[in-house]
Amino acid sequence: MYDTTYHRADTVLSATSKLVSAEDGKYLAGGQTLIPTMKQRLAAPSDLVDVSGVEEMRGISVSGDTVTVGASCTHAEVAGSAEVAAAIPALAALAGGIGDPAVRARGTIGGSVANNDPAADYPAACLGLGATIVTDKREISADDFFVGMFETALDETEIITAVKFPKATKAAYAKFPNPASRYAMVGVMAAQTAGGVRVAVTGAGSDGVFRHAALEAALGSDWSAAAAEAVSTDAGSMMADLHGSSEYRAHLVGVMAGRAVDNS
Repeated sequence: MYDTTYHRADTVLSATSKLVSAEDGKYLAGGQTLIPTMKQRLAAPSDLVDVSGVEEMRGISVSGDTVTVGASCTHAEVAGSAEVAAAIPALAALAGGIGDPAVRARGTIGGSVANNDPAADYPAACLGLGATIVTDKREISADDFFVGMFETALDETEIITAVKFPKATKAAYAKFPNPASRYAMVGVMAAQTAGGVRVAVTGAGSDGVFRHAALEAALGSDWSAAAAEAVSTDAGSMMADLHGSSEYRAHLVGVMAGRAVDNS
């Protein structure tokens, strides 16, 4: 066995201070990934800093063309927010399709984005909508934030406090879910934004979430399911596992992109 010291933070400053002073500490939000990992003895942090009660990291607001979601907001809160549903329906729908009710009640947007699981839904929302990730130190564009599978631009003690999403002219998310836990075997967020068409793919890439340049070009010229489905995806850059080959996932990218466009 190993010892883990639990701390409950009430401000962002106290959370970062506690983590800085820890030997090998971790932030704890909803715990949907960290706790199971600890149970399997795949992680043994010296300290856990619980940020679920930090008021600065809660709440959802809309100002002009920007929707700001506090990092500690649960998936259920995002899915059930009338403000999110009115401003960016695709984001509310995406949150409502994450896992099951128990997961949505505990899991947080900040934890999901910081973990950057290759099959998570929120990274596709951030990258597809052109979000900005706000931390205790800076603001990072989604294009610069997601570095690789389970890797982000966050410093060791840096913590996400909010995510800012710009409104889109059109946007929708479609995924092929794993039948057991509903994670994205392939998920696609397609959006018409102020900066042009953006298409982000999760669950498929061997290096995690990514923007699909060929789909963006095709949909920029013809926003239609047919245009999306006509674009081929290189199977060599796709993941493969017992649930689906790389060729299967490459095919699903076009199918899910087409469905997203149809639903936008």
